[in-house]
Amino acid sequence: MGADPISPQYLSTGANRCTPGADWSRDGLVAFGADSNVALWEPAADPPRGVTRLLNGHNGPVRAVSFLPGVEGDESVYLCTSSEDKTLIIWKARANSQDFEAIQTTPQLDGPVNCIAALRTSASQPRWILATGGSDATIRIWSSHDGNLELLQLVKATPKYFPNWLSLSTLDPQGDLLILAAAGTGKNIQIFTADTKAEYLQFDLQATLPGHENWIRSLSFARESKDHGSDLLLASASQDKYIRIWRVHEGSELPALAAKGADPLRDAYLPGRSPSNKAHKLKPAGREFSVTFEALLLGHEDWIHTATWHTHADGKLQILSSSMDNSLAIWEADPASGIWVSTVRLGEISREKGATTATGSTGGFYTGLWSPDGKSVICLGRTGSWRRWQYDESADVWAPCVPVTGHTKAVTGISWSPSGEYLLSTSLDQTTRLHAKWNATGSSTWHEMSRPQIHGYDLNCIDSLSPSQFVSGADEKLMRVFSEPKAVAAMLNRLCGIGDADVSGMPEAANMPVLGLSNKAVDLVDDDQEIQPVDDRDREAMDPASVVKKSHLDIDHPPHEETLSRHTLWPETEKLYGHGYELSCLAASHDGKVIASACKASSTNHAVIRLFETERWTEVKPPLTAHSLTATRLRFSADDNYLLSVGRDRQWAVFARDPEDPVRYSHVQSNPKGHTRMILDAAWAPSEKPMFATAGRDKEVRIWAAAAAADDDEEAGKLQFAQAKSIKCEGPVTAVDFLPQPIGGKYILSVGTEAGRVGVYAVSQDSAVVELPSSRELVLPRAVLQLAWRPGAPDDDSGSHELAVAGEDTSLRILAFTEEYLKGVGS
Repeated sequence: MGADPISPQYLSTGANRCTPGADWSRDGLVAFGADSNVALWEPAADPPRGVTRLLNGHNGPVRAVSFLPGVEGDESVYLCTSSEDKTLIIWKARANSQDFEAIQTTPQLDGPVNCIAALRTSASQPRWILATGGSDATIRIWSSHDGNLELLQLVKATPKYFPNWLSLSTLDPQGDLLILAAAGTGKNIQIFTADTKAEYLQFDLQATLPGHENWIRSLSFARESKDHGSDLLLASASQDKYIRIWRVHEGSELPALAAKGADPLRDAYLPGRSPSNKAHKLKPAGREFSVTFEALLLGHEDWIHTATWHTHADGKLQILSSSMDNSLAIWEADPASGIWVSTVRLGEISREKGATTATGSTGGFYTGLWSPDGKSVICLGRTGSWRRWQYDESADVWAPCVPVTGHTKAVTGISWSPSGEYLLSTSLDQTTRLHAKWNATGSSTWHEMSRPQIHGYDLNCIDSLSPSQFVSGADEKLMRVFSEPKAVAAMLNRLCGIGDADVSGMPEAANMPVLGLSNKAVDLVDDDQEIQPVDDRDREAMDPASVVKKSHLDIDHPPHEETLSRHTLWPETEKLYGHGYELSCLAASHDGKVIASACKASSTNHAVIRLFETERWTEVKPPLTAHSLTATRLRFSADDNYLLSVGRDRQWAVFARDPEDPVRYSHVQSNPKGHTRMILDAAWAPSEKPMFATAGRDKEVRIWAAAAAADDDEEAGKLQFAQAKSIKCEGPVTAVDFLPQPIGGKYILSVGTEAGRVGVYAVSQDSAVVELPSSRELVLPRAVLQLAWRPGAPDDDSGSHELAVAGEDTSLRILAFTEEYLKGVGS
């Protein structure tokens, strides 16, 4: 990776909350939908790296992901994905590679595809049968040779329902007959069969299985044993909180349990109800099969989203289930009685469940997946983050592992700490996250290390005030200032080498009252201290789940999701009032003495820029007036001598610092016709003479350079800015930023567009502009919302300069650029 001129150092994104939206390949690669991207993650990587690749091809959120089944020795791997854009994409890569390329995109279907099931029918000449369930209440059957899809059959779901899950299997050991189970927004399971030896492959409805009392979320087939001709088992999971197991048996005679007409747990079911043991007959191609109810699995307390089989190397059969009760369960049949029991329970301890979003409630598990060897499991939670457990045979325990986390909505603001040691990001998902390098033995990888703010409003902007303090603005009329707590500071120092070991004067930790929006400073508690239950009448009551124990952050690895969402909050130290509407942008001076902010506005009265000094946290009056509509970006120059503002009224304004009073600024110049359409971003160049760039919806980036006014001008002696260069772009420009130091005597400017393209330009002192070569790493599926070059010297590990990219596609990316690339060597 070091040889590439542009390489991703960190890709962070949250997963879509779609149960069929993830799959784990036999090669150990997890693919999951992340907004319109398909994210690739290798859970077994050492050290853990998180997401390693984002595949860009869909135009809407990805709903279903499925690897096409393969066998040992395959030269290629195929992946099928669907999206709300109503298309299917087949991706292909070399075996043990992540370089997937889209080889086929179907025309738009009548509705989005909710689920995908695939079956390989030939080992010598790869052929797959795929079944897809759509939001148009149809099931489509496809044939695929080498990844090329061909539609074979369209089945209307009758009576009408929307398929949530499909499962395909061979009905007989020879593979001549196929069986398809389909279910969704109804209470029944439909069983279809097809004969592969027929002239045309046609699935026919053979049986309808009643029994569930709510929507069915998951279906999974597995052979009962490796014996030739063993029965096929079907597991179904439902919102009625139960898992049902069904037996598919060949022959006119019924299996033993069904023949008895009873079940060992008959009396254990709902009052007055017992599961029907009616045998459902199947007669595909003149052969006789029966489907009978086998077992009911009780134990979950809420909707069950997945129930998936895994056959271990020794032939043992287990089911992994994920539920909205915040737990994963592993089930297996008791050898003596044959009764199915839960042998492993992972996830939340019920008495410590968080009650609300603010206190870090996990909100249930949406997807549960087995690793190919069955020794690891992962699940997806409400926050878009994955949890993973690895089975430790020596200790006979399932140990939690470093997870994959990320924002689940557009990333609206990013800010490096003053020295570039960590990156803060904020999002419309109402969280602020801190990302830093984990200095593990032999390697350094980026991870989310803290979640300082979990809010009740969408967050719009953020900036660092000091290495241990930041300010953020949301869809509310005030800004909030946060200070780092001791527990987080000590963890960052230990894991990332950030800061020093002296944490005196800091609050110990923070949490949020059940009914509040403000993080409160709290003391750490001993691990053996008894936690009192919540008093619902107390507005300051503390949720037991959010109590910070001393052991929570005394760890040697990046924090897991439950720790991030509950125990890494930063206490709120100040609120800054003054604006009449939602905050649109803010900026902190580099010396941390001044905060400038603006709010959404449609008049001059509200479009003012308010300044706050950080010594006593008071507003510096009067506010600065220049704009008539919302100011979209505020930027202080590197020496803090100037403040630049741009807005929706198409103009920019420059304010100069008062030499006598460093918290006061006065108007220097405005350009009412800075662009022909609204200006969305601006940035200062690290030049000796002041120079800045502005980005507009008019598809232009304009460079403005300072020059003293002529002697005969009434503004003589004052600094004036004039346009020095214009860069034409393919679409509206939404983000710009300059590298903080010149490279080879040139200023490096990054430009992000509404179409998701990142361009890099070298600007010379005379404002000549050269565009540097592009790369696939510089392409996002949706708009680039903000860019931020990492301050300080090149990265110690790679010798590269790093650019943080905030995307509307929920992704946060850190891209490394070699110095040779930025100097234009070889371009």
